[in-house]
Amino acid sequence: MDKFEQICRDIKSVKIQGAEAVAEAAVKALMIRNDNKAVEKLVSLRVTEPCLRNAVEFVKKDPATLGPQALQHFKDSDRLFEYGAKKVEDDMIVFTHCHSSAVMGVLKKAKENGVKFQLYCTETRPLFQGRKTAKEISSIGVPVTMWVDSGARMALRDSDVFFMGCDAVTSEGKVINKIGSEMFAEIAEKYDTDTYCCTDSWKYDPLTVFGKREPIERRDSKEVWDKSPKGVDIMNLAFERVDPKLITAIISELGDFPPSVFIQEVRKAYPWLG
Repeated sequence: MDKFEQICRDIKSVKIQGAEAVAEAAVKALMIRNDNKAVEKLVSLRVTEPCLRNAVEFVKKDPATLGPQALQHFKDSDRLFEYGAKKVEDDMIVFTHCHSSAVMGVLKKAKENGVKFQLYCTETRPLFQGRKTAKEISSIGVPVTMWVDSGARMALRDSDVFFMGCDAVTSEGKVINKIGSEMFAEIAEKYDTDTYCCTDSWKYDPLTVFGKREPIERRDSKEVWDKSPKGVDIMNLAFERVDPKLITAIISELGDFPPSVFIQEVRKAYPWLG
């Protein structure tokens, strides 16, 4: 198997996790093989990934020149770690769901800044991405408590802030993230806990301006139940839409803005995104 095909397989199987990491991998794949079939294949690998689509769209005309520029963008987007880390204070309990490279960067920066906090995270069924989160953050000396997904209400009751990642942002300011995210944001609102979305601005989907509805990926039922009984339908949705009213701010490399202002700032910074 050549390198291009290996990258495609790793994206499809979720071996490569996190929208930024997926987009970076797609850029590198396009720098290896650039033709219409390669572009179509990369875009088709994950349904709810505008960051991947935007990166491919940006790079495809000239991967040799634009590929490095795209990779530099993702490196520069690490500025969001500094903005997000300012939301973490001593003795806080931070809650997060699933695994987000952006959220991981924020928490690592807070630790680097000397802030003493602890993390509550969910296991995140059915692929247990929360284990990756727990392992990554505990390895830097931050106390971590993993909760079963159904225990999130109790976890949020004692949490001071909720950080979520992001797979897409629509023109209405809706954030699309791992399924369960809106439910947890609603609970956070009940307990007056701020909810921040940490994301690269290239996850904005400009096509939603023209009425396109960002699709929600439905994954293989075998991830939930390998041999389910006949007559049992498994609804294995990967993501859900989070109402912008539940989000305190979207934190990106552009700054810290309410969802509606975030969209304005993205259009201003990247006119090609519409």
